[in-house]
Amino acid sequence: MASEVYFSDFRSRSSRENKVSKIKKIFNAAGFANVLDESDLTAIKLHFGEKGNDSYINPVFVRQIVDKVKQNGAKPFVTDTNTLYFGHRHNSVDHLQTAIQHGFNYAVLDAPIIIADGILGNNETRIEINKKHFKEVKIAGDIEKSDSMIVMSHFKGHGMSAFGGAIKNLAMGCASAFGKIEQHGCAKPIVKGACTACGKCMSVCPEDAIYIEDGKSFIDYDRCIGCNFCIEVCPDSVIDLDLEKIPEFIEKMVEYAYGAVKNKHDKVCYINFLMNITPDCDCVPWSDAPIVPDIGILASFDPVAIDAASIDLVNEQCGFENSLLHHNFHKGEDKFKGVYEGIDGRIQLKYGEETGLGSADYELIRM
Repeated sequence: MASEVYFSDFRSRSSRENKVSKIKKIFNAAGFANVLDESDLTAIKLHFGEKGNDSYINPVFVRQIVDKVKQNGAKPFVTDTNTLYFGHRHNSVDHLQTAIQHGFNYAVLDAPIIIADGILGNNETRIEINKKHFKEVKIAGDIEKSDSMIVMSHFKGHGMSAFGGAIKNLAMGCASAFGKIEQHGCAKPIVKGACTACGKCMSVCPEDAIYIEDGKSFIDYDRCIGCNFCIEVCPDSVIDLDLEKIPEFIEKMVEYAYGAVKNKHDKVCYINFLMNITPDCDCVPWSDAPIVPDIGILASFDPVAIDAASIDLVNEQCGFENSLLHHNFHKGEDKFKGVYEGIDGRIQLKYGEETGLGSADYELIRM
């Protein structure tokens, strides 16, 4: 049976059709209130954006979900987990400061912010899943302890999974620090080209896993945690991912997504925002130009279906030429392959079905 995915575009000619109104309407139409019980501790899972990034979900939009949760007698808290890389969200102190600077504060949200994996990322609960890659996964303790969850995802591109939406928000976003390491463990950077031994990669490596020998950088994979920060800073672009390992990484990510919701018993709701569809994750400290126009908001109880609908709606658009999109500009062409040619993001959907996370078969209900 096809999963229902509700869709509201961004066309608006009155106050009754503004984005705030559309968020409330799609929450009601999707039936999210039906799974929120009285006094539920409800995690509102999102991404606060790395410092320097500005394409994260507007905190005013998050406030609308907080209000709807409270109207149903539940107790919302806004949450994310710390990052594997050493940016401005690596520990809870820096993470909370970054969130506040980006407008995620009590005055706007009317809800507390809780970094779900603790001050250093080691507050975790082990969840047994018995899948192909993992027998158990390490999920942030406060996310696992929540009674229900609303997953708000900014749908955009991603350098390791082609696109990031609800599935990636669950997988990487709900994992503890050790859980993130487990997912990244198979897809580590490699030095491909003519390295100039400038040392910039070595200077940013959080684990001292990079060293220079005979005029070239080398990576100690026993120490490397796969944060891939070296790829970002290499001025000559000679460090890159081993694309042969990407399918395994995506499958591991999907298994973590499965573990993040395994014990929630149909009490998880998903909202994808198809706006500011940049080629990169909001973890990078910048926001590149969008690759397609803003599209709308989707809501569903199925993370696979909502991501399937999201990528189909993105591919229906004409791509922007003044963006990182290299080809596939026409309607119907795969836009994320137009950015990351060697990565098949639809593995997320296929393996999501295989694991029982959800269904890629969906019915789009236009509002």
